[in-house]
Amino acid sequence: MDIRNIAIIAHVDHGKTSLVNALLKQGGVFRDNQEVMDRVMDSNSLERERGITILSKNCSAFYKNTKINIVDTPGHADFGGEVERVLKMVDGVLLVVDAFEGPMPQTRFVLEKALSLNLKVVIVINKIDRPDARLDVVADEVLELMLDLNASDDQLSSPIVYCSAREGSSTSDYHVKGKDMTALFEAIISHIDPPKMDVDKPFQMLVSSTEQNDYLGKLAVGKVEAGKLKLNQTVYVKNYFDPSKHYTGKVVNIFNFNGLKRDPIEEGTAGDIICIAGIPEITIGDTVSEADEMQPIPFVKISEPSVEMTFMVNDSPFAGREGKFVTSRHIKDRLYKEAVKDLSLQVADGDTADQFKVRGRGEMHLSILIENMRRDGYEFQVSRPRVLFKQIDGVRCEPIDKVVLDVPEDSVGTVIQSMGVKRGELLDMSPIGSRMRLQFLVPSRGLFGYKSQLLTDTRGEGVISSVFDSYQPYKGEIEGRNTGSLISYETGEAVTYGLFNAQGRGRLLVRPGDQVYLGQVVGINPKMEDIVVNVCKKKQLTNTRSSASDEALKLTPVQDMSLEQALEFIADDELVEITPKSIRIRKLILDHQLRAKSKKPVIEG
Repeated sequence: MDIRNIAIIAHVDHGKTSLVNALLKQGGVFRDNQEVMDRVMDSNSLERERGITILSKNCSAFYKNTKINIVDTPGHADFGGEVERVLKMVDGVLLVVDAFEGPMPQTRFVLEKALSLNLKVVIVINKIDRPDARLDVVADEVLELMLDLNASDDQLSSPIVYCSAREGSSTSDYHVKGKDMTALFEAIISHIDPPKMDVDKPFQMLVSSTEQNDYLGKLAVGKVEAGKLKLNQTVYVKNYFDPSKHYTGKVVNIFNFNGLKRDPIEEGTAGDIICIAGIPEITIGDTVSEADEMQPIPFVKISEPSVEMTFMVNDSPFAGREGKFVTSRHIKDRLYKEAVKDLSLQVADGDTADQFKVRGRGEMHLSILIENMRRDGYEFQVSRPRVLFKQIDGVRCEPIDKVVLDVPEDSVGTVIQSMGVKRGELLDMSPIGSRMRLQFLVPSRGLFGYKSQLLTDTRGEGVISSVFDSYQPYKGEIEGRNTGSLISYETGEAVTYGLFNAQGRGRLLVRPGDQVYLGQVVGINPKMEDIVVNVCKKKQLTNTRSSASDEALKLTPVQDMSLEQALEFIADDELVEITPKSIRIRKLILDHQLRAKSKKPVIEG
């Protein structure tokens, strides 16, 4: 059968997964009367809740006599490692761009990776049914971006297809309304080359992704570069980056992708994307060969992480009450397993036996890991995210992000001022519809906690996206958070009377009936100082009544903090305690006197 292997790449929320839905519907995967949910490829519960793709996934559609293997990739910059590794599996990409927003930071990042691998590109301008669509302008912007990235003449002549994934239509001329996805299917088949099918050569396959299956064990997905693989065949496994890794294994199961399903097959052939089982030690980047003397296939070097957090065993007074996995051994095993699956994640032992340093591509990258661990029953604590500095030619350098902000015109001055405080450098300012688009180069550490500030600066209308740009010399000190914490005076149950007296100091984070402990952060102080409050204090009962004493005490609404908000909020001397049921903020030193002593300046002499 004729085969095409493609990946769908784009900036977050430009419609990749919806486009896959439309291709699968027309590609014969669903029955005509079948009820199909939105974003069918986002199978993870966290992906469906957040409306984002986190993990790359494989499927296939059929058009005429051609099988099209499709890889749906994440759009968020923090999961760029997922995109980088799957590009070795495909021969072309669909670059999806929003008809209004145009190319964004992650569009540039993923396109640069695709062009460097000499992949064929089909440009898809999606959401053409938007009333504010700028079709000609966006098409020019994409071509300018390709020129800027030194695309070859062949890549510059890439076809442009205009789509509405929501309506399931595509057209090569936006003046003519499309009826279905035929125009896109035709562009894929005519422009993207079929894979090289060297069937007569010895079998060789590069593993681009792995997953764990309860029944089959470790599954490895990759494109067969050459030859054929038969069931129960003995193979040799080598790694491009680690020459010492060299062992044999037996392939117990072979699957190919048929729509959303995996069908067992007797033989995998060159050019197709297949899934194999039976080799428990196999990892991403390994080469599976039929002959021992064959050299491993070169694998892409995944971009390095730029953010680090310390994961540690929970030692709060409430430790072990809600979690199933609470020991350092449990946490260590889970983190190191995660690092094998996610190449852009790095894990190392910390300063003590119950601490682990975890490095990732950004706050969201690490917060998704934390949320998944929490849902699986783990209980632990994490420190504030911190950026990773580098010494380059003897100069201390820090990671810099390219940030794009879409804000209302009357908020531009406030946003520029806020970015100035964060040591941001304005690159460009241009109108886009009724709004303004601002581009900055900002130190990554300056963006911690900025999303909530942006919503305040723009009255909830600002949109921010960022991607790692480069390492540059240290930009100097950046002002930290401008609020303090309200800290619980004792361990006990929060009561209305105590909360009523404490709410005059700031915004509360706990409700009546919540269990709190000594040193827990129970509120936010608008002033830049920490205040100890007693939210467990009860009203002393007397035998004297007054007309005012029996009036109900009114509490202001509590601010519920999500995991990301808690990570953004905490200071260097605070931790986030994470359990399957709760997210609490606490001081690193719980005892008030010890904490006060640690802050006193030491007088020498």
